[in-house]
Amino acid sequence: MQPYSALSLAARSYVGLVVAIGSLILGVAVAELYAHPIGGQWLLLGALTLLSGSFTVKVPSIPATISVSETFVLIILLLFGPQPAIVTVALEGLIISLWIQRRNHETYRIFFNMAAPVVSIWIAWQLSFALLRVAPLSQIPADIGIVLPSLALFTLLFFLLNSWLVTLAVSFERTGVSILHIWKNNFLWLSLNYFGGASVAVLLVQYTRDINLSALGLIIPLLVISYLTFKTSMGRVEDANRHLDQMNSLYLSTIETLAMAIDAKDQITHGHIRRVQTYAVGLARRSGIKDEAHIKAIEAAALLHDMGKLAVPEYILNKPGREI
Repeated sequence: MQPYSALSLAARSYVGLVVAIGSLILGVAVAELYAHPIGGQWLLLGALTLLSGSFTVKVPSIPATISVSETFVLIILLLFGPQPAIVTVALEGLIISLWIQRRNHETYRIFFNMAAPVVSIWIAWQLSFALLRVAPLSQIPADIGIVLPSLALFTLLFFLLNSWLVTLAVSFERTGVSILHIWKNNFLWLSLNYFGGASVAVLLVQYTRDINLSALGLIIPLLVISYLTFKTSMGRVEDANRHLDQMNSLYLSTIETLAMAIDAKDQITHGHIRRVQTYAVGLARRSGIKDEAHIKAIEAAALLHDMGKLAVPEYILNKPGREI
């Protein structure tokens, strides 16, 4: 985990911009809620969001987590509009950040985790519900079918904006890895979590506009099942990644052993393999290759380029004579 001062100028500018915009949106949302109270029912949904948000699942290979709290956020949005949803996701980001970073509290990460979903919700709302002039259901009761197009568009935009804001932040720490590769491998499949939450939110809002014990009895088991499914899946992915890392280490150890055998056999060009490896990697980086997987492949190839010497008798390799 890099401290803020160790980040590049581009990374600091990006984080600062997202935090500044998110803070402005959050401040306006709090002011509107204070000026125009909407009752306390949304506070129950907010509390459930924070509770479910504390049960997070670690995404393998990157510093990010997921939760099943999107359902409650979308219910708040459908019933009461963007302001309480914005406040809720900001508090959720704060709680998740403090929960994950119990030992190392990087302030800029906490602020970013609060601001990114705030920015995502506000922009997604403006481009879906506000653009199509769909009011919250608590203000203007309407059939749920009327809001479905807006909800589908909002869910898609919310997912894309939130995932790409986090992807860009991760890319500053994982230099040399394609941004599209980070998003595709770690965030694309999370769209199921967002659209699944939207589906459950629609069912609950259609079932009842009042949040009561019967409604919670309908939704909580579904969320528990979703959480356990995600946790099990992520555990399997993490085990698979760990096994792959072990196999890669074994593979590289084998190559290193072969390279040492070649170097020991050829007394004339001792150290040649390591020099070729250094030059090959340096040339690759100067040529613009940034993908670390490609760099490691070049390192391995450089170690193996003289593999044929193992089949050449030593009296030929070390034959005395004039150097050419």
